[in-house]
Amino acid sequence: MEGHIGFMLVATSLVMLMTPGLAFFYGGLAGKRNILGIMIQTFVSLGITTILWWAIGYSLSFSGEGGVIGNFDAAFLHNFTLEELYSTEDGNIPPLLFFTYQMMFAIITPALITGAFINRITFKSYLIFLVLWQVFVYYPFVHMVWGGGILQQWGVLDFAGGIVVHASAGFAALASVIYVGPRRDKASPANSIPLVAIGTGLLWFGWYGFNAGSELLVDSVTIQAFVNTDIAASVAAITWLIIEWSRDRKPKFVGLLTGIIAGLATITPAAGFVPIWAAALIGLLSGGICYLAVQLKNKLSWDDALDVWGVHGVGGLLGTILLGVFASSAINPNGVDGLIYGNSAFLIKQIVAVVCASAYAFIFTYIMLVVINFFTRVKVSEEHEDLGLDEALHGEKAYDEGAL
Repeated sequence: MEGHIGFMLVATSLVMLMTPGLAFFYGGLAGKRNILGIMIQTFVSLGITTILWWAIGYSLSFSGEGGVIGNFDAAFLHNFTLEELYSTEDGNIPPLLFFTYQMMFAIITPALITGAFINRITFKSYLIFLVLWQVFVYYPFVHMVWGGGILQQWGVLDFAGGIVVHASAGFAALASVIYVGPRRDKASPANSIPLVAIGTGLLWFGWYGFNAGSELLVDSVTIQAFVNTDIAASVAAITWLIIEWSRDRKPKFVGLLTGIIAGLATITPAAGFVPIWAAALIGLLSGGICYLAVQLKNKLSWDDALDVWGVHGVGGLLGTILLGVFASSAINPNGVDGLIYGNSAFLIKQIVAVVCASAYAFIFTYIMLVVINFFTRVKVSEEHEDLGLDEALHGEKAYDEGAL
């Protein structure tokens, strides 16, 4: 048991590291006048979400059985004795460690959305968005899929967050983009591709804790999830690179990095349920389909600045469906067989669950932004957008421009 606890402490730390990694990834892609604006939106989730998770989030996600949302029995962890918080009598990791591990997922999920509406959202409205989106989108899906809710009871599987994290955040991002409209300056280049590379490295490193840690102990499934994560990310990265190279006649570093994230997002729901060959195929499909999704976004003039929908939304949707195809109970006895092993019913459940989750996240997010705008302005003024949010909203600059 001590070994499991030690591993999960490391996995929890790795998932926490993904949030700063995301800030670097998004910050590097941002224009030089909006680096701090996007990074503070990511970092602030570390504080607000931690408090919210302790107060009500964990309870709403993991208390109660059935339905779409939990209850307040575990609010502020007030119904746990000190002995219960650290108990391992049932063979599982201590409840307090599980609480903390899941908190790291809650921190990064809404932060994923921020890359879509970069330099167009006021900070005040974002803070309201951060709280409401978790309460009405994230917590219900955690409960329904992982906390004993209706989808889990129906037999839907999601190893580490294809539905709960990536599809819900990705389609919420698309709704946000449609609501706030395009940037005034869409040609603003990435300010630091090396910073994007550092962010990608931290995300890839942290993703091992994200996926392998979701087994919540150390066994063969943990190893399988770890290897599948690496294989899918690697294949997706090279697939994206080759496609972009053949189209643009030049191998693009940002394309390679984006392919890595697409592969990681797509394998997430399936990591602990599919064989290695299926992980490679998922990576291949991810690199191609997520690339096409980004091209579709461009053709439709959706100004998803950092391709959150095309990478996370489509990746989460695709991975959840492919789990319904390739799942193998030989890999994970707690899973089921998928379509290729004769279980078409499981594939149908996966499709219904992820489509409904994506639609709900999209619709609720759009309505929520409309409501927030009644109380405080959501979209920044044209003057602030032209000036850049770093200076206009935060009174800071990322770089001493005189030294550049």
